[in-house]
Amino acid sequence: MALFDEQFLRSVARSRAANLTESVTDFLNKSMSATAQRSSFHIFLSHSFVDKELILGITIHFERLGYTVYVDWKVNAEVTHDHVTKDNAELVRRRLVQSKSLFYAHTKNASGSKWMPWELGYMDGKNHRSAILPIAAAATRNNAYAGQDYLGIYPYIIRQNDTAGRERLWVHEDAQTYVTFDAWLEGKEPYRY
Repeated sequence: MALFDEQFLRSVARSRAANLTESVTDFLNKSMSATAQRSSFHIFLSHSFVDKELILGITIHFERLGYTVYVDWKVNAEVTHDHVTKDNAELVRRRLVQSKSLFYAHTKNASGSKWMPWELGYMDGKNHRSAILPIAAAATRNNAYAGQDYLGIYPYIIRQNDTAGRERLWVHEDAQTYVTFDAWLEGKEPYRY
């Protein structure tokens, strides 16, 4: 296992809806109200709204691993994505405060987001628990990620089995410097192996 890829995430999103014999949209509508009641989250998922199906797949996958995930259009449907307002910013700020970490879903569409750089910087200033979630266009066994521009200063997330064979999330500084996501949430920094 390594970086997340688009095909994997789309298959997770579609299989969940198929298992429930409903469309992805129907599944989203039903799951929104349950998640909206949460007051804290392990992960604030910063993303481009254009990547909705990928984000649904990653959310389902993270929830299967036992994490709670904040996705604005899933929890707060009133957030508008086409323009920035003070009310929207205040709502997003409140949700960032309620989250233990932020994953910046880096796709080809991320650079078009007005919100993502702001969310990343806000969470980094709040608690230094911001990481890049690279989403590759195609599957790869490579677990290395070289972020472009300012994204390169943040750690990145991969998925990989631990020594017991359980899939875990890992926070990497580089290919040899990493820690489990759970340990990172507790304040431990990646270290060289």
